[in-house]
Amino acid sequence: MKNNSFCWKTVWPAPVNRYRMYWLLLAAIAWSGCNKDLNLVSQDSVTDATFWKTGNDFKLAANNLYNGLDRFGTEDTESDIAFNVPNTVSNGSYQPAENSGQWNGSYGNIRSANKIIEKGAGSTDAEIKRYVAEAKFFRAWYYWKLLRIYGGVPLIAKVLSTGDPELFTPRSSRKETADFILKDLEEAKNDLPAQSALPAGDVGRITQGAALALASRVALFEGTWEKFRGDASADAYLDRAIADSRELINSNVYELYQGRGAESYRYLFLEAGDDSKESILDRRYARNILGHDAPYMYDQDGYNPTRKMVDMYLDKNGLPITVPGTVFQGYQTFISEFQDRDPRMTMTMIIPGTLTNRVFNPVNKVANWPDKPQRNFNTGYILYKYMSEDPVANNSGRMGDGSLFDFDRHLIRYAEVLLIYAEALYEKNGIITDNDLDLSINKLRDRVNMPHLTNSFITANSLDMRTELRRERTVELALEGFRYDDIRRWKTAETELPQDVKGIKITGTDWATKAPYNDPSFLSRVDANGFLIAEKGRKFDPAKDYLQPLPTKEVAFYAANGKKLEQNPNW
Repeated sequence: MKNNSFCWKTVWPAPVNRYRMYWLLLAAIAWSGCNKDLNLVSQDSVTDATFWKTGNDFKLAANNLYNGLDRFGTEDTESDIAFNVPNTVSNGSYQPAENSGQWNGSYGNIRSANKIIEKGAGSTDAEIKRYVAEAKFFRAWYYWKLLRIYGGVPLIAKVLSTGDPELFTPRSSRKETADFILKDLEEAKNDLPAQSALPAGDVGRITQGAALALASRVALFEGTWEKFRGDASADAYLDRAIADSRELINSNVYELYQGRGAESYRYLFLEAGDDSKESILDRRYARNILGHDAPYMYDQDGYNPTRKMVDMYLDKNGLPITVPGTVFQGYQTFISEFQDRDPRMTMTMIIPGTLTNRVFNPVNKVANWPDKPQRNFNTGYILYKYMSEDPVANNSGRMGDGSLFDFDRHLIRYAEVLLIYAEALYEKNGIITDNDLDLSINKLRDRVNMPHLTNSFITANSLDMRTELRRERTVELALEGFRYDDIRRWKTAETELPQDVKGIKITGTDWATKAPYNDPSFLSRVDANGFLIAEKGRKFDPAKDYLQPLPTKEVAFYAANGKKLEQNPNW
């Protein structure tokens, strides 16, 4: 059981349209369950004039911002590597909506961050400056959440009131938005503590490393977005991604989790990996305080890998399964395609028919199969990543108590920093040295006992370095919510997303004898090579689908007041 040093249950959501001190009082009351020594003021005296006095006041206000951090979800169903039910984003049927939770929630948190920044402006108190820096981080975080799907957005850097002309601030360019985010993160870094200097009670709070890591993520995103669209600003962002990721590497504060030997990659995502040195920013959970029901959501409801994802895993010798010389065992049996592969494959998905805690019973274990009514069988693959051996916790989501499953969601981990460093170097220079591969990609491979990636290996096997760097990123970060952003910034979504979503090979394999795939109806659901088709008829319009539409209610609000909020192209 991890030390619940930072009590998430007490972080309250900010109202969408205005900041109320009432919420701070509620946060303070709840927070007292975790920190008994707080001196609380009475409800009728919580005002701007009495509240913003001490570092602890600013800490309470900053606590509110953590509640908007991402919970466990199924974001990769918006891409080509995971499937549940047809997803309107990934299949091209997405339509403009009046409202957006991402838009409203982000701007609500930005308003709260602006309040803290304004109230702490000019303070020389180190504690207050720290929480102002946290607010700048979160302002950057929530603007990043907007940039990634909308592009440039209205940049609001003050607390607005009724009648402010800034209520109708026009959209900034995507470059202005990215630069605003990076500026906030650079300023925040200077007043944030290093991870290694955090007091025990502050584990889980924002650090210098989180600011640097988010900056490197944003810089890589924008640098590659612009590179593959011919924008001259690309190199400056790639340089920033290289510099910030290298600073994190050189800091020696972070390292890959190795605490479970050959199984470390798997257990990183369970409680064993909580508070490890790989964790740079987590959405934190604590048993009986704030838990979640991810195991059942991922298993029974289905967050299933696709054929595309499965085929990305290399063979045990580091070769793609489609090239000469591979030791890939083929698809003929239930288990053959899982044999002699990158170990991350079987730490991400379950080998069919193996004995695991499918029923979450430590005694009566049963064979795992992608069959109905036990679970979603749409691709024939079963997620193993995030699935714990703890039977009590794994049952909590469907047994009326979601507070028992308490491992953290790793929002930024050191592995991503290593991947950013390698990709940014290659995209900036067109090459990457073996020394830099050893500093980055090969550390990930060492953890799972995979052969090193080298330039000579690429040449000898007629491979492409960019393809292999992207493969490594997708495999390492599989089903963590990165793929939709990646294929859009690489400008490959127009190729990847219209393809049929496929699953297991049925024709000519053991799967043809296994229910429900032996039903004659499945004969109409396989392609010419016998692979199950989970969804067909997908589309992607490169003229509009690289960005999502702004909420139509926001556009109409501007128009009703004689102003213009420019909609994204062709929406």
